[in-house]
Amino acid sequence: MEDVPALDEDLKKTLGPATAKVLAEQLGLHTALDLLHHYPRRYAERGELSPLTDLADQLDEHVTVVAQVADARVLTFNGGRGKRLEVTITDGSGRLQLVFFGAGVHKPHKDLLPGTRAMFAGKVGVFNRKFQLAHPAYELLSADASDRDAAAAFASQLIPIYPACAKLESWKISKAVDAVLPAAAETVDPLPAALREGRALVPLTEALLKIHRPTTKADIEDARQRLKWDEAFVLQVALARRRHADSQLPSVPRRPTPGGLLDAFDAKLPFTLTEGQVTVSREIFDDLATCHPMHRLLQGEVGSGKTMVALRAMLAVVDSGGQAAMLAPTEVLAQQHHRSITEMMGELAEGGMLGGSDRGTKVVLLTGSMGVPARRKALLDLITGEAGIVIGTHALIEDKVRFHDLGLVVVDEQHRFGVEQRDALRSKGKQPPHLLVMTATPIPRTVAMTVFGDLETSVLDQLPAGRSPIATHVVPAKDKPHFLTRAWERVREEVENGHQAYVVCPRIGDDEDDPKKKKAEEDGDRRPPLAVLEIAEQLRRGPLAGLSVEVLHGRMDPADKDDVMRRFTAGEVKVLVATTVIEVGVNVPNSTVMVIMDADRFGVSQLHQLRGRVGRGSAPGLCLLVSEMHEAAPARARLAAVAATLDGFELSRIDLEQRREGDVLGQAQSGVRSSLRMLEVIEDEEVIAQAREEATRVVAEDPELEHLPGLRTALDALLDTEREQYLEKG
Repeated sequence: MEDVPALDEDLKKTLGPATAKVLAEQLGLHTALDLLHHYPRRYAERGELSPLTDLADQLDEHVTVVAQVADARVLTFNGGRGKRLEVTITDGSGRLQLVFFGAGVHKPHKDLLPGTRAMFAGKVGVFNRKFQLAHPAYELLSADASDRDAAAAFASQLIPIYPACAKLESWKISKAVDAVLPAAAETVDPLPAALREGRALVPLTEALLKIHRPTTKADIEDARQRLKWDEAFVLQVALARRRHADSQLPSVPRRPTPGGLLDAFDAKLPFTLTEGQVTVSREIFDDLATCHPMHRLLQGEVGSGKTMVALRAMLAVVDSGGQAAMLAPTEVLAQQHHRSITEMMGELAEGGMLGGSDRGTKVVLLTGSMGVPARRKALLDLITGEAGIVIGTHALIEDKVRFHDLGLVVVDEQHRFGVEQRDALRSKGKQPPHLLVMTATPIPRTVAMTVFGDLETSVLDQLPAGRSPIATHVVPAKDKPHFLTRAWERVREEVENGHQAYVVCPRIGDDEDDPKKKKAEEDGDRRPPLAVLEIAEQLRRGPLAGLSVEVLHGRMDPADKDDVMRRFTAGEVKVLVATTVIEVGVNVPNSTVMVIMDADRFGVSQLHQLRGRVGRGSAPGLCLLVSEMHEAAPARARLAAVAATLDGFELSRIDLEQRREGDVLGQAQSGVRSSLRMLEVIEDEEVIAQAREEATRVVAEDPELEHLPGLRTALDALLDTEREQYLEKG
């Protein structure tokens, strides 16, 4: 057994420094255990050809295909000085061209004869409207079988195809796995024996052997089921332990005072709350009244009135003698919230001391760009308790910020904040304050259970009365340039009818734009993304000449940003050309049209967020998604999906299916991102729900997992302490 690598051993020892370096840098695999958990993405059978029809969805990705050579020919160019080998491969349902140039044509010309079967790996590109692999790596699959049985065994063998990279093809990764596979016998099984037996799951060692070297398709299914359970269960145990720990913390119950600030605010509302707002408010008030901190996620469609629900919760806390802090990701959003909350509260936002007879309180703003006198005054109002509500950015987290009695933390657009930032603000309470996190990105139930499993969830899916529908259309700028001309005419018509417009671009366009990224774009087939500064200038000189066109982006001076936003809100600026800085929270009911340039460069959920900025008043909204992508491109299918529905939950599901879990869950959730290799949060809803139940039961019986050392070890290995903290949401 001396050649069996230890699970935590660096791969350099087993595989050599060159291969280990590529695995670490390109695929994040450092130890034998990491490599054992790098599962095949699919399996090819030598007896059947791999589908080439899927390549349209994998443009610019590294793929491995198993196919047969149909024909090969050498062409010359530059008066015979240059050589090009074109090889056509087929799988019976589709064809793909391989190209080799220069001195690199000789070996493949000799190897890849018609009828030869091989594995090919390379990056999918397009040339002359046809998919191709340029200079692919390949490995011949030849059956040197001495008898018919051996040939049949060869033909039915399952070939694992691994997620690979340009520097390391799938079959090289497969050889690396062979070197560490004996270590699978040393793995610690995290599942309690009773759970494993009750659900007829194979032991972990067997699952690892079957996933990497299956002899039948049933082996693969056995292994998948087992490994999905590992991922779901370990994650749910981490979350269940977090919930259990939170439930042990003390907190001050916060109940609204009859006839107090909340009642006064409700009495002056010019509209009726939706049924959803009433229901969700009741859930929040029930949580606030308990002696353990509330941990609640409020997700609501764009424009569903989340801010109103959060404000009523904050007023209830002020009523009880506490203070409430709202943390916003950007200065633009913090200022917008401050403006809208003080407007909604009116004279109630101009109160004196907490508990004063006038029932009002003070609402202050705290951001990094504030002048020293204003900042000093805000800090004083917080420490004395004069201010019941503070709205701010990361500036709220600084050490010098002190509260009189912090009772509630509201985090807006939670995905913009790391857990450290959120905890830094919560630590400013004398006892742990209640916590309400809000998101306008609808989250499918399975994602909520997987990523936000430590939070109770409330959903607002009703739009307030008076909200107008938003029509969304794709504008194919390259195929039909007259459509783009018409788009600008529509903007002008809306402005002439007394309304306003947004134009959104992916890039700012100033000198600070990332030159490397820009150069990479220019070197590739795509031009750099359209920029705010360039488009604004083109519009002023061209289709929107004569209208007041202003720009807004994250690198502007905060005072200038606030000035532009204030003038846009007041209706002085007619067209705002901006980056995604306007994505959340910006509320200008008079804006009726949005044009999103290079819309294919944004995600589905982001597009849904952006268009939620229009149609917020009584006039209908219009969102135009401008793209130069070809009609058959997957990016155009994404845009068509956004145009087809206003249902954010449906779109988030599409987003998740298309972008895969890693992107959707976000880079910052390192624990989730690193451990979801087999589990698919859309398809595996049942496994996740069952794992949550089992985890809750296990943690209730044994919070420290003292009687389950295997599970404790697996938890430490997959989710070290830092990662477990991240599960509270990065």
